[in-house]
Amino acid sequence: MTALPPAVLLLDTYERLAPLDDWLRERFLPALPAHVLVIIAGRNPPTEPWRTDPAWRGLARIVSLRNLRPEESRQLLTTLGVPQPLQEAVLDVAYGHPLALVLLADWLALGATRAEEISLEHAPDVLHLLVERFMQDVPTPHHRQALEACALARVTTEALLAEVLGEEAAPGLFAWLRRLSFIETGPAGIFPHDLVREIVETDLRWRNPEAWRQLYRQVQRHLNHRFWNSSGLARQQAFSDLIFLQRHHPAMKPFYDWRTLGGVYQDAITPQDHPHILAMVAQHEGPQSARIAAYWLQRQPQAFVVFRGPEPQPLGFAANLLLETVTPEDEQADPAVRAIWAYVRRYGPLRPGERIQIARFWMGREVYQTPLTHNMVTLNTVITWLTTPNLAWTFCCMADPAAWESVFAYINFRRVAEADFEVGGRRYGGFAHDWRAEPLSVWREEMAERQLDLDFRPEPVGQSAPPPLLVLSQPEFADAVRQALRDYHRPEALARNPLLRSRVLRESAGPNPGPEDLQSLLRDAAATLTATPKDEKFYRALDLTFFRPAPTQEAAAERLGLPFNTYRYHLNKGIARVTDWLWHRELYGPDA
Repeated sequence: MTALPPAVLLLDTYERLAPLDDWLRERFLPALPAHVLVIIAGRNPPTEPWRTDPAWRGLARIVSLRNLRPEESRQLLTTLGVPQPLQEAVLDVAYGHPLALVLLADWLALGATRAEEISLEHAPDVLHLLVERFMQDVPTPHHRQALEACALARVTTEALLAEVLGEEAAPGLFAWLRRLSFIETGPAGIFPHDLVREIVETDLRWRNPEAWRQLYRQVQRHLNHRFWNSSGLARQQAFSDLIFLQRHHPAMKPFYDWRTLGGVYQDAITPQDHPHILAMVAQHEGPQSARIAAYWLQRQPQAFVVFRGPEPQPLGFAANLLLETVTPEDEQADPAVRAIWAYVRRYGPLRPGERIQIARFWMGREVYQTPLTHNMVTLNTVITWLTTPNLAWTFCCMADPAAWESVFAYINFRRVAEADFEVGGRRYGGFAHDWRAEPLSVWREEMAERQLDLDFRPEPVGQSAPPPLLVLSQPEFADAVRQALRDYHRPEALARNPLLRSRVLRESAGPNPGPEDLQSLLRDAAATLTATPKDEKFYRALDLTFFRPAPTQEAAAERLGLPFNTYRYHLNKGIARVTDWLWHRELYGPDA
């Protein structure tokens, strides 16, 4: 009898044959001739009997198919006729997914294009076909929303889905997501395949921009809550997740290594780390910089953090100095601190209790100041300025400030060429933000809106222009309060009052306050005196003198039924209490 030639039976899209799985495994396949090789391909892993049934365990070979490797992807693109200069841009979009590679190759064949134009947004037909592929098994709009939230967030948990879709729906939707073939599980939660993430979010942003913005705000609110209600590694993770939300913003995209974001953690330095830190500085900046780093390691070791991964040796480090004053010794040791301190004295001297933050050093072990190390330094530097009380200034020192101008303009940091400095023959420059000119609360609101505007293109703030805030001494501040009370009913005079450029008014009214905002602030300050009967008499003196003024002070005393000297005492006490309340908020913010 002649042996039959080998044959192959291919069952593709096997997930659609799930109801026939038992019959195929127990009846149909065992009845096939021995020369037939059966290949089953599907989006879901085989059911348990394929792995545990003694009859199949020795025969079945289960292979998990992954995306094509970069070299395989390039080989496929070459076969499909994609020009070499465009192949890297295609790889960045397709993530090695065979269908995406083929579809993008077909799209490129319709006409020549530039590498920077290769994106899913520019190829709507490709996007549509891929969306159909990945959305074909989504049963309800709620399930689609869950997948969209999973695409937007770096990692997804039940708690995040509860924020978006409600506590009752979250467990079931989370379990459904986990079962999808393109969803992976990690230590912090679940996340989709890179291509699926890009397709689902890009489609939502194109199809329904308002729904995308609403979902973004919901995910952001959840992550903000995690950030402010955690510490240590949990806070670091929440911050990385917040940064990840901005990966598509053109002002942020070029400045981070998005695929490695969250892959390292910051840690307090140990004495064993000191040689590694100094070796990094010497390697990237030279021996003179290393001596400056050694000075600050001794003087302010708590300013240094290292970044660690799986291996014990630090992957990089950052040094964020926090200074309430600068000594002559500091200025002698470090040209950066000398230049920055001179700038602060000129444009916004520190008041009692205030501090400046200087992001003095930041670098990786293998690479210097690149998007990869920017992942690390952002984690440390931004958390420092978000959580440090009484912070007046933040300065960031850069080896190549021109290369970073657009991202610093995006976050409202000013290029401060007057604070540039030189070490070891290399010139360094930097950027600064005066938190009294734009307080943290105002800055956070501004950034929350900018993140949602993907068309926002920041203009670099003029170099070395003095900050718009007036940093008043306490006597100057008290004089301005007294004058504002006198001018309460004269808006044209209030428009010239220095308090319009004060931190306390900008905290309450935003970046461009007017005379009416100053009037409101004065009323709020005076109203604090009505909390107790003991102080209410001071409020009544203020009210009849400034807010609802009597014709003369003598008339005000008469209406209050007070001797004139007593009235004057109450009035002066009221002014002093209002000034103290405003000054405290000027120094420490509204929540102090």
